[in-house]
Amino acid sequence: MAEPLDIPSLSPAIPRLGNRFSAWLGRTVLQRLGWQFEGQFPTHGKMVIAVAPHTSNWDFVLGLAVAFTLRLKITFFGKHTLFFPPFDRLMRRWGGIPIERSRAHGVVEQIVANMKSAEQMLLCIAPEGTRSPVFPWKTGFVHIAHAADVPLFLVGLDYQRKKVVLGPCEPVVDVVQSMQQVYAFFARVPAKYPANVITSVEKEIDS
Repeated sequence: MAEPLDIPSLSPAIPRLGNRFSAWLGRTVLQRLGWQFEGQFPTHGKMVIAVAPHTSNWDFVLGLAVAFTLRLKITFFGKHTLFFPPFDRLMRRWGGIPIERSRAHGVVEQIVANMKSAEQMLLCIAPEGTRSPVFPWKTGFVHIAHAADVPLFLVGLDYQRKKVVLGPCEPVVDVVQSMQQVYAFFARVPAKYPANVITSVEKEIDS
């Protein structure tokens, strides 16, 4: 029998979406796969949520399962090729924003403006932007948090322990310093495919 899921409590300030069925579906997926939560969910109604490491399509499945379980109303970027009928309506309902990388100019400015004007908004981003090994990571998510004056919340998908690690949630005072904190946190979170993860810690060791 699957271990009961220890679900973190959420503040009334957190934007919510979904119903009992979607929450049950999310819990069932996490339990069947053997995952648990670790840590506390912040109380801020507006945050940039960085979820990593991103090395597998399973990361998206787990991310949606977490959102369903907690009944989170999230916003996330997705490749425009994922938004095709009839699934594009579902993707948008779940908070997806289609992005074509070759025409992504101005997206950061637009999302910052949206966050500033919104009463509640949880923007979820995979910092690497790809499942392949890449360094340095794109800093757009940190710039968004800084420009919109919202905290940056780090969430790790620990495949070794099967834990959704709810990490630190802090304001971005300096982009470079925040990126070092991001690297340091995610360097301790084992990915599904560890060979596809490169952090500044590894770069310094290699050099």
